[in-house]
Amino acid sequence: MPTRAISPAYFTAVMGTGIVATAAHSLPVASPVLDAVAAAWWMLDVAVLIVVATLTVAHYVTDRGALRRYLLDPSTAPFFGAMSMGVLTVGTATLVVGARYIGLNAAVSIDLALWWVGTAIGLASASLVPILAFTRHRVAPDAASPVWLLPVVAPMVSAAGGALLTDHVGAGAAQTLALACYAQFGATAMATLAIIGSVWNRLAHHQHHDAATAPALFIVLGPLGQSATAVGLLADHAPESLGVTREAMTAFSIFYGVPTMGFALLWLVIAGVIVADAARRGLPFTLGWWAFTFPIGTTVTGASALAGHTASPAFAWLAVVLYVGLCSGWLLAAGGTARMLWRQRNAREIVSPSPARRDVSPVGG
Repeated sequence: MPTRAISPAYFTAVMGTGIVATAAHSLPVASPVLDAVAAAWWMLDVAVLIVVATLTVAHYVTDRGALRRYLLDPSTAPFFGAMSMGVLTVGTATLVVGARYIGLNAAVSIDLALWWVGTAIGLASASLVPILAFTRHRVAPDAASPVWLLPVVAPMVSAAGGALLTDHVGAGAAQTLALACYAQFGATAMATLAIIGSVWNRLAHHQHHDAATAPALFIVLGPLGQSATAVGLLADHAPESLGVTREAMTAFSIFYGVPTMGFALLWLVIAGVIVADAARRGLPFTLGWWAFTFPIGTTVTGASALAGHTASPAFAWLAVVLYVGLCSGWLLAAGGTARMLWRQRNAREIVSPSPARRDVSPVGG
């Protein structure tokens, strides 16, 4: 992977790899095979984060203008949300999967540190990227893209991960953390409504014709599944710190989560048909294929949370089926990325995915 041309888009590989581990842990079924998969993909994700983060730091040190250039590029700036979510995903996977291997205290310390780093990056991207979009970026009227969701979804990932940490901090800190998680849940939920509405309007009036950007449609699943996951985890871990009955928070998680998952499944069908149609016309590989992983993974964790709260076999089966889709998506994205990097190495090319817009995936038409 070239050190002088690594954009924030590469953190989608960190997100997509980590969610395979956390989703396996969340499934409402127990299996030694799932335990082994979760452990293997957690360790792989730690390695991927170390490589991508190291190359990113090296890139920014050697190219002092890279950060500003990426922020001012409307097709690249949203991927700073992926940087946040990649860090947060590794932290959560370390807590729920890695604790068995490195000990609970070490896992909590690592997760807490990564949660603070990921949350800081996420809140910065969730505010700065829209500010730049509203004041500096020049975007065509028909350019509304699911990629716009990436920075604003990051706080929702913090909300879900923070819910798990409420069990491992003091009582006073747990209350503050739980309130912060709900605030971040609200921030993402409100912003998501506006962006999904814009994307729907754009597709209804301009249709989707660019095969290369079709996978980005799956990003819409991210805030939907992650929000169902967040309210489910908060219901399981935060009632005592907030002085609310577990029954009340569980009821909220069900009343919110079931309709949200319903829309997620509707969008999954819509996006799946559009991508299948694009594949028939030729679907070139881009880093946008990682949209087949993390967004689907959040629907797995969301369905798993609902299965636990409702005891519904339907949600349990849904989680398992979606997990199979997640693993298939990971194989596609990881295989495509490996082939892309191998070709670049053999050709001795230095490819900058973001400025050249070869590896980002806004919705075009």
